[in-house]
Amino acid sequence: MRIRLLVAAAAAALFALAAGPAAAAFPDKSIRIVVPYPPGGTTDVLARSIGAKLTERLGQSVVIENKAGAGGTLGSAMVASMPADGYTMVLGTIGSHGVNYALNNKLAYHPLRDFQPIIPIATVPNVLVVRTDAPYKSFADIIAAAKAAPGKVTHGSTGIGASPHLSLEVLKMMANVDITDVRYKGSSPAMIDLLGGQVNFCFDGVATSMPHIKAGKLRPLAVSSKTRLKALPDVPAIAETYPGFDVVAWYGLWAPAGTPMDVVKRLNTEINVILKMPDIQERLESAGAELMGGSVEAFTAYHKQEFDRWVDFIKKTGIRTD
Repeated sequence: MRIRLLVAAAAAALFALAAGPAAAAFPDKSIRIVVPYPPGGTTDVLARSIGAKLTERLGQSVVIENKAGAGGTLGSAMVASMPADGYTMVLGTIGSHGVNYALNNKLAYHPLRDFQPIIPIATVPNVLVVRTDAPYKSFADIIAAAKAAPGKVTHGSTGIGASPHLSLEVLKMMANVDITDVRYKGSSPAMIDLLGGQVNFCFDGVATSMPHIKAGKLRPLAVSSKTRLKALPDVPAIAETYPGFDVVAWYGLWAPAGTPMDVVKRLNTEINVILKMPDIQERLESAGAELMGGSVEAFTAYHKQEFDRWVDFIKKTGIRTD
């Protein structure tokens, strides 16, 4: 009996050696979240807010790395090529994981095939804003002016394919109006010209417009989400006039394709808890973000739905990067 036990123990030891060392529990080293945009923007704020809490919950440092360039595609391409082990994620957007592919299908990655969705973080609607001394007192005033003088009403775009630009294009289509789009390289120069009276109105992210609204420099006339916002409860949604209107910037976390599902589920579970924390909700919702969260499966479906939607829309409207 003793000999049989010794033989069995020896066989088990040999099997363990042959199989290699046991896999360490995830995570056993620091995690990196790549932000494919410059510091200071909404994507960066979301990543740092989530990363700080994730560090506390996982017991490993979560490092935020800004890898800006090419409209979010540079950092995203880098993450797509990293090992699929859960230690590198990208906080992507409607641009990096949707619209940019529709505008340029020669990207170094495919937003659906080359990434494993983890969790949706938030949506940030756009707000249609005018100067407080502008003659437009309501959303209806903007539409009426555009219909009365086709091409004369001007809009300041924050970038081709960005959600403010898409908001305008959807509005033009649904309201059947001709509005001249003046294109800028980002929100800041568009805001400068709006405040200076060079353009009539802008669609802009709630987070970046809110300081000007609170300071009394801009008047909000409508929001681009399908319902009104907690941060601007008295401002109507465009969908109240044009049912079905819904254009928001969305943000989520992705890992490289092939990341083990147990790792993905662990990250999803932890971040869902973080998104329900009162301090996180207060900080992000006060800036105009609508927090999301949810299952891996639901996010996968949402991402594909939004990807297909904008590829189809851009194909139909013929929007180009030049």
